Amino acid sequence: MSSRHKDREHKSSRFDRDHGSRSHRDKDSRESSHRKRKEERESESGSKKKRKHDQEDDANEDTKASVQTMVSTDQIKAMMSQAKAHITQRKQDLHIKTSNELYSDAMDKAKKAAELQARIQQTWKLPQMATLANTVKLPPSAANGAPSSKPTPLILDEHGRTVDASTGEVVEMKTAYVPTLKANIRAKRREQFKTAIEKPPDEISDSKYFDPRVSITSASRQKRGFKFHEKGKFETQAQKLRTKAQLERLQHEISLSAKKTGIASAAKLASVMPKKELAEGETPAVEWWDSFIMSTENYEEFCKIDESTPEATLVKYESINSYIEHPTQLKPPAESDKPLVVPVMLTKQERKKLRRQNRAETQKDQTEKIRLGLIAPPEPKVKMANLMRVLGTDAVQDPTKMEAHVRAQMAKRQKAHEETNAARKLTPQQKKEKKAKKLQEDTSNGVQVAVYSVTDLRDPAKKFKIETNAKQLYMTGLVVIFKDCNCIAVEGGPKQQKKFKRLMLHRIKWGEKSKRGKQVEDEEGDSDDDTSQAKSNKHCQLVWEGEVTQRAFTDVRFKACPTEAFAREQFKRHNVEHYWNLAYSNSILQASGQDIA
Repeated sequence: MSSRHKDREHKSSRFDRDHGSRSHRDKDSRESSHRKRKEERESESGSKKKRKHDQEDDANEDTKASVQTMVSTDQIKAMMSQAKAHITQRKQDLHIKTSNELYSDAMDKAKKAAELQARIQQTWKLPQMATLANTVKLPPSAANGAPSSKPTPLILDEHGRTVDASTGEVVEMKTAYVPTLKANIRAKRREQFKTAIEKPPDEISDSKYFDPRVSITSASRQKRGFKFHEKGKFETQAQKLRTKAQLERLQHEISLSAKKTGIASAAKLASVMPKKELAEGETPAVEWWDSFIMSTENYEEFCKIDESTPEATLVKYESINSYIEHPTQLKPPAESDKPLVVPVMLTKQERKKLRRQNRAETQKDQTEKIRLGLIAPPEPKVKMANLMRVLGTDAVQDPTKMEAHVRAQMAKRQKAHEETNAARKLTPQQKKEKKAKKLQEDTSNGVQVAVYSVTDLRDPAKKFKIETNAKQLYMTGLVVIFKDCNCIAVEGGPKQQKKFKRLMLHRIKWGEKSKRGKQVEDEEGDSDDDTSQAKSNKHCQLVWEGEVTQRAFTDVRFKACPTEAFAREQFKRHNVEHYWNLAYSNSILQASGQDIA
């Protein structure tokens, strides 16, 4: 029982606490609302007092204004009377008409207008104006002849447009465009000025001497642009001036030296030069430096003179002086005018890098064209290895179709590759031209010549090798077949001579005899004696090689010569007799057991 009693007490105490706190909160809310209402009443009473005070101030101001108005009314009346008197006096001074005079003037103008209207009506009644009167609709007042005292009414429709009172049609009001901006005003003035210039005045156009077909152009000055000088122009002018000054200085020095030495000595120096021009390759009878001191006209006559002849008659000692004549320096024929350019040799890594950069640049251009839409993007490169990765779900849905598609694409790429290679492949004619261009050399600056001496050249196989290789290397020359001395002279470039030299001295085995060569020897009946073995010790020898200015032969020819004079004549026809002299003298020395260096 005690526990229940305690619970009941506890609950009652908690209820009292809750009720007390709630009553306290209600009391606070009532007090706050009371304070708010009190403040509102005070603010309303304050605003009323303020309005009442403002009304009193306005009433005071009105009273003051009315007092001021009552005070100034008399002054205003006086001012008005003074102004009227002043205006009347001013009218009299300026002779301004009065109202009666104005009325009389108005009546006169009305009479004149009535007379003018009457004359117009009489004109309309004439027969020639009848048709025009029917077409033109006059207003009722004008048709009746009575002048209208009221202005024409302005009638507007619902859109604000002017409408004719009689017909009901819309009247288009043409207003002149008047620009207001300064830029437009200047443009309009410019057009008016241009029209006035282009259109001639009336007094000129009416004249019989005026021709409208002739256009009048105003005087205009052409614009002068920049005129740039060519590069090196003033350098060339300066060089010419320097050359001219140097020439004048040399002429002055020559004239001074001529005065010192005398005119006769200068004339003798000039007579040293040859009198006639010689053709290229022609040998003079006497060299020009010897002709000045020799008494004979050629060397043969000079050598035939006996020893008993005095030396003073053979040599012109009076022509010898202290002057030295320097021959003109000629440019070497093999020297080219073009500057020597050393090619740049790249390493393997540099070549790879350059190729990689070029391919990247090409790929970049291709990508830009595809991005701009100039070319279509390439198809994806599908192979059997990347079929599933490229096609994805399509390959799973229909693998047979996708496989056929991939194989067709691979065959298409292979065909395009083969066609590209075939188009790039050279034709047989182009291959031939390429090979010929590779073998042919430029011999305009000089021709390499080689002279070979062969002991025995009866073997047809060896003759075939010499002729075929010379023609394949595009060489020219002459092969003279003579007993115990076979001379081979060939012309060509450095590379051609190098290949032919290797053929003659290394590739051809002169000691070996072919079957055809043995048959030829058997038919001729040669015996293998000691002399033939001695001759076979050295079958081919390079006698001489050098450089000449131009070719002496046009192709490679073989010539069998029965005599030594006939062989010499073959070379003499081409002005290269010395080739035969070298080969023949070498063969004679070999036969005697000697050798030439």
